[in-house]
Amino acid sequence: MAPHILIIGSGSVGKRHARNLAALGCRISCVDPRAERRAELAAETPVVGAYATTEEALKAGELYGVVVASPTAYHPANTIAALEAKLPVLLEKPVAKTAAEAKTMFAAEKRTGVPVLLGYTWRWWPPLRRMRALLDENAVGTLRHVQFHMSAHLADWHPWEPYQEFFMASAEQGGGALLDESHWIDLMVWLFGKPQQLIGRVEKISDLDIDADDNVDVLATFANGLRVSLHLDLYGRPHEKFIRFVGEGGTLMWSADPNRIAICTEAAQNWEEQIFANERNDMFVAVAKEFLEVVAGSTQPSCTLAEGVGVMELIEAVRKSSKDGRAANIGGKS
Repeated sequence: MAPHILIIGSGSVGKRHARNLAALGCRISCVDPRAERRAELAAETPVVGAYATTEEALKAGELYGVVVASPTAYHPANTIAALEAKLPVLLEKPVAKTAAEAKTMFAAEKRTGVPVLLGYTWRWWPPLRRMRALLDENAVGTLRHVQFHMSAHLADWHPWEPYQEFFMASAEQGGGALLDESHWIDLMVWLFGKPQQLIGRVEKISDLDIDADDNVDVLATFANGLRVSLHLDLYGRPHEKFIRFVGEGGTLMWSADPNRIAICTEAAQNWEEQIFANERNDMFVAVAKEFLEVVAGSTQPSCTLAEGVGVMELIEAVRKSSKDGRAANIGGKS
């Protein structure tokens, strides 16, 4: 029988996971407290059942796994309920609103012995995997500075609804640039490990009608002398996502639009480019495929809840640095 997967949270990302898993041959059920959201998902992807609460859905039984795609504030309760029901979880990032909540979830994973695959989806993006391979090959020599940049106006994210109603606008629900765009902190750790020290600013500086942060700036220092700067904002147009790696032998660039990697190893602007044709959904499909392997017991998660706890600890260090107005010591090794 085809695997039966429960999608908790029937918003944009929940619908995406439902479509992808159904296309991979799964049967789908969904949970959302809003009846219109359940109906919207069911109109796109045929469902076995649609429920107002996670408790109802888990009682119905016959599930193979659970996707937690609810707003961040609800991740702990949803994830722990699934783990206690002995169901593997694909958890949308970030893990939770706080590191303490994330550690509680990790304890539940350890206690139940049920795996969690964490959906920091950029790790599955082919251009970023190619970029990581080039760094492993020392393509631009010893790295000295890396710049992460994500800028995208929140009102453009979900044009079908007022951005004020999107959970990203609400600090209480776990929105804001730092938490939701912690992809880029995860990528920093994925590439370089944890920094020794960081300085951060977390602010609301735009005219957006939100109570969550919309501007984040971080400078991280690593034991080997590497400096990493990271900028996240929710007010920028045009939308930009890029990473720039500056080494003693040249510079390596990745950008989302255009979807490319470029490298230059001389003084003149003579860039060698590799253009990629991947679509954004490709990385979500790759995550879904790995999740089904985790459900089947044929592989272990490549992006773990333990790593997500580490990201949450860095997020809290950034917040503390911003509040205290001084550097936060992390003690990471490069």
